[in-house]
Amino acid sequence: MDCAFSAMDSRSRLGQSAAMPHDHSDHDHPHALLPPEPALRVKALETLLTRKGLIDPAALDEIIDTYENRIGPRNGAEVVARAWSDPEFRVALLEDATAVVAEMGFFGRQGEHVVAVENTDELHNIVVCTLCSCYPWPLLGIPPGWYKSDAYRARVVREPRKVLAEFGVELPEETAVRVWDSTAEVRYLVIPQRPAGSEGLDVDALSDLVTRDSMIGTGLAKAP
Repeated sequence: MDCAFSAMDSRSRLGQSAAMPHDHSDHDHPHALLPPEPALRVKALETLLTRKGLIDPAALDEIIDTYENRIGPRNGAEVVARAWSDPEFRVALLEDATAVVAEMGFFGRQGEHVVAVENTDELHNIVVCTLCSCYPWPLLGIPPGWYKSDAYRARVVREPRKVLAEFGVELPEETAVRVWDSTAEVRYLVIPQRPAGSEGLDVDALSDLVTRDSMIGTGLAKAP
């Protein structure tokens, strides 16, 4: 399941992927009959598995809808909006995010231990999983394909400012960048800076300004 989700979004803003070692024009191999585009390959595999009775398309659609729309990244956006509008909640979140988000009902698989880190004028946080694709599913939903890509996982550690620039994030020179490496034990939620002009907005309105990328650190919150 996880690999299928990844393939649907496998082309990242970090550049087109290079040919893999097994990519060639030899049509003697069965995999050469699959469509070249990742999304089409996923559809072909889904069709094959459905015909064999190994998956239920309705159940698959329900899982995708749950994680894309009902779970994430709306849950994370609600957490960030509350942190922006409630100082006591913000302090508690930074001290023990696992307990705070669990009280809000956001827990489960890949959300067992969450740490919140806050962006400021002095520090910008960005998250990666250098070993695989550890990600706070209960808060952010399905991880994007670029998050799992070799390019992102390798480059963001070595040259985070260049990677941020490719995502359209240009930071002042005086702002330090810190890269957090997620693991099976710890997953991170970035609290982006509250955008100017959002004073007076309620939690629902503030939630609309929070993007998935801003909670990973590869983006900024939207202006109101």
